[in-house]
Amino acid sequence: MEKNDGKEIRTFSNGLRFALKRSNSQVAYCALSIRCGTSVEPEALCGLAHLTEHMLFKGTSRRSSASINDRLERLGGELNAYTTKEEIVIYSTTLKEDVTKAIDLLFELAFDPAFSPKELEKEKSVVVDEINLYKDSPSDYIFDDFEQYLYEGSPLSRHILGTAKSLKRITSEDLKSFTDTCFLPCNMSFTVVGDFDFGKIADSVEKHMLKYAPAQDSASPVEAPEVKVNVFHKDENKKHHQSNCIIGAPAYSLYDSRRIPLVLLMNILGGPSCNSRLNSLLRERKALVYNIEASYTPYARTGCALVYFGCEKENVDKCIRLVLGELAKVRTAPLSSTALRYAKKQLLAQNAISSENGEAQALAIGRSLMNFGDYMSDAQVRTRVEAITAEDLQAVASDVFAEDKLSFLIYR
Repeated sequence: MEKNDGKEIRTFSNGLRFALKRSNSQVAYCALSIRCGTSVEPEALCGLAHLTEHMLFKGTSRRSSASINDRLERLGGELNAYTTKEEIVIYSTTLKEDVTKAIDLLFELAFDPAFSPKELEKEKSVVVDEINLYKDSPSDYIFDDFEQYLYEGSPLSRHILGTAKSLKRITSEDLKSFTDTCFLPCNMSFTVVGDFDFGKIADSVEKHMLKYAPAQDSASPVEAPEVKVNVFHKDENKKHHQSNCIIGAPAYSLYDSRRIPLVLLMNILGGPSCNSRLNSLLRERKALVYNIEASYTPYARTGCALVYFGCEKENVDKCIRLVLGELAKVRTAPLSSTALRYAKKQLLAQNAISSENGEAQALAIGRSLMNFGDYMSDAQVRTRVEAITAEDLQAVASDVFAEDKLSFLIYR
């Protein structure tokens, strides 16, 4: 066992990393994170990773789809999964006493999927329905469209859901080839949040994992593909009732130390609180938008920092000018010591409150463990945030939001 700043981590013989975050709850949260997503699927089979995630629940050599759903739910638990551009995650919530059932089931789903051709055809129809529903929500798909244009020419540009045309090509053999390549212990992390003894729960994870995965794994971890970034300005008439706009730019990767100051900067600009700069200006004072937010998504080789808002068509240009004005301010004017102190306190408080959510903790730790082999404790997060200076924020703003780096996507 590796102990660092109170953290408990173990690396198993086949390369899988395990971490336990202790809590006093009678609920256990488990997350199996797999380093593979849309960015590593074959170009002609866009949507393969997401379809694979769906198919994991459609039967194994031991259980039917109905049996999988019933395994935890009849105990009052929950089972779920999601796909991003760089990971697939399967996770569960159960009572503490049922955690071994959850552990076993998560590994069974990952390492022993049946990929029945009959079930595959049924699930393709489900995903096509999901795509069609998604197309009815421009405030959602504009984010994927922005990244499509930003990363055009590289795998990160692909939409996670794929298309009806690309899904039609996918076979059970494609699913098996994808999981044979990517679903390897060295590409995975397993996280438990709950009231457990580390040694006992780690032994249980290893025992159930070894039922499905080899004790030794000579395979190499999946490598993130190279990324190309573009600057663009697209203004399209979508004939929607509301206009949607994103102003954004490429940003720092997961492995760049400047990502922590960027997280703080984005929270100041358009975080979830009503007192964020953009919300205060465009919604509260000017009443020009219903929703405005700033977000930052880090990837293995790059990142994406953006501001999104939705407004009436006649207000688009005015809103853009106001957003650009706020971006200019953070580039040119450092925060006062008082403003910086409150901004740090707000971010740390938000982090502390979210850390009360066991599921969110399991997912966040799992991703960090998968990418870094470690995760930051609450104390380490506080130290990193407290060390940020006004000059750090100004330097990050000047770099990321330089005028010649900004891209625009407007759906009127």
